[in-house]
Amino acid sequence: MLTGSTILVTGGTGSFGNTFVPMTLAKYNPKKIIILSRDEMKQWEMAKLFNGDNRVRFFIGDVRDRERLYRAFSGVDYVVHAAATKIVPTAEYNPFECIKTNVNGAMNVIDAAIDKGVKGVVALSTDKASSPINLYGASKLASDKLFVAGNAYSGEHATRFSVVRYGNVMGSRGSVIPFFVSIRENGKLPITDSRMTRFMISLEQGVELVWHAFEDMVGGEVYVKKIPSMKVTDIAHVIAPEAKQEIVGIRPGEKLHEQMIGIEDAPFTFEYDEHFKILPAINDWAADEKRIQQGRKVREDFSYTSENNPEWMPPKELASWIEQNQKKIGTI
Repeated sequence: MLTGSTILVTGGTGSFGNTFVPMTLAKYNPKKIIILSRDEMKQWEMAKLFNGDNRVRFFIGDVRDRERLYRAFSGVDYVVHAAATKIVPTAEYNPFECIKTNVNGAMNVIDAAIDKGVKGVVALSTDKASSPINLYGASKLASDKLFVAGNAYSGEHATRFSVVRYGNVMGSRGSVIPFFVSIRENGKLPITDSRMTRFMISLEQGVELVWHAFEDMVGGEVYVKKIPSMKVTDIAHVIAPEAKQEIVGIRPGEKLHEQMIGIEDAPFTFEYDEHFKILPAINDWAADEKRIQQGRKVREDFSYTSENNPEWMPPKELASWIEQNQKKIGTI
């Protein structure tokens, strides 16, 4: 599907884009990958990594700018929507700006994709969109709902929209692993709560989930990959076994455990070998055999959280991953 196509990535200079672009170039050999973002310095730095590869193009723009998106989406086959205001405290202190990007920006992407004949759009979501307790999560839940409903809004234009949802990515900028690595020499690591758990997913797994969504989607699905959990105290011990763990308390807007699928979504959730799929509650799409395929309906009381996860990452596996990815941790 992606082979020989033109793909555009909004917010493409971020952690996801820096992994998606080289992996997709290698696997699918697309005609073109366009990076749309508003930071010219990040584009300049990223462009150096693909110097001489005419398949990679850069386009300054903002998802808030509807007219600019219409220009950028001309001739594009597939869009990955990765642009977002993501930092929880930033969203809390700048709520109008968060809404402009995460909600208004999503609306602009949907309109531009439909009107410019884009075949498919996959939007990146977050665990914080499931039963949200902060503005970032609430804005991404609104974004998810917009993309799901966009399939009905598309009508005869036949542009398809789906969502992929995952939690904090191992080693990405601002996540717990590079933070602990950066301060481990102090001999003390801050732990918000000794009970806290987190899902563990790599950027490569996130990219593969997006690929699967493009291949599988009929429209309106929310894809959730099955991934292991770890206790934050175990993560800290792997990174700095001799360091003292100091309990500092949960920060505003932070959950004790990550949640990808809430019990409210259980009636519309199906299980597959490597992922779950939340189908839309609207238009009877959750009963559509083309969307369900070989899926198995989950229990009525089902939820998917980092606490009740049946799969846990052994500390040795995390230690091996850190050793193999030392140069990349915190840089993308």
